[in-house]
Amino acid sequence: MLDFTPADRSTSVDFYLSDDFQQALARWNRQRLSPAFPEEDWQARLADDLQMQVVEGQFLEALRAEIADEASKAPRDAEGFVAWFEGLIERGPGQNDPLFPWLAEHATREELRWFFEQEAAGEAGFDDLVAMTQVKLPDQAKLELARNYWDEMGRGNAKGMHGPMLHVVADALEVDPAIESTVPESLALANAMTGMAASRRYAWHSVGALGVIELTAPGRSALVAKGLRRIGLSGSERRYFDLHAVLDVKHSEAWNEEALYPLVQEEPARAVAIAEGALMRLTCGQRCFERYRAHLWQHRAAVAA
Repeated sequence: MLDFTPADRSTSVDFYLSDDFQQALARWNRQRLSPAFPEEDWQARLADDLQMQVVEGQFLEALRAEIADEASKAPRDAEGFVAWFEGLIERGPGQNDPLFPWLAEHATREELRWFFEQEAAGEAGFDDLVAMTQVKLPDQAKLELARNYWDEMGRGNAKGMHGPMLHVVADALEVDPAIESTVPESLALANAMTGMAASRRYAWHSVGALGVIELTAPGRSALVAKGLRRIGLSGSERRYFDLHAVLDVKHSEAWNEEALYPLVQEEPARAVAIAEGALMRLTCGQRCFERYRAHLWQHRAAVAA
């Protein structure tokens, strides 16, 4: 458990970007998402969970605070909001980061291995996050998230499941992701996504965060796939990234039309929460990219020296 109380509350995100905080939150997420059995000390476990939910909430509120002004500018009408949302692919935090062209053209196998190890740190996969988010959503949005989930699950075919495709990449690169060897920025991204999906007060935020992944991931996936092909991974080994470079374009279009548009049309107040979730996700990603570049490029410079 964290040695951290509500009295320690801070509105600065930097306060929460320590190894200790993010690793403790990641371990708790691993525990709470894992299927388990009833236990004798369940009341003590609930008390621990309550403390963790409080500090998780403080972390999420700090993320919200830093992007609230920008999110408040999002239009409240459905058509205007979707146009604003789609514009994040160019002007959103972390977009067009130089890390990804470098991964495509210059990174060594070991550098790509380290990158993938950091990216694989999250406990909840996209399929689980979608499943948690769709609970009690309005019907049209719920159906779109269900279609997205079905694609993630290989439409009922185990060989087409997206999660196991990631394991194939991990095996090919011989990575063994561990919480303790993952930078806090990457853990923070995974912890933020899990926190939004697991708490109903952030349900609309999670819709925005998941939707912006579908919007922005294809370009990055294509560049990662190019790098993996360059170092010799086969088509089956890099299939996850090749697939998402194409499929997520269609997912994004459907998400925006079938989930975002009707949700905001029905209740304009949802626009701000969805916008906040999207910007929280993108800002967490931006921090990751900056940390990855700092590590990879400084390490290369040190080797060259």
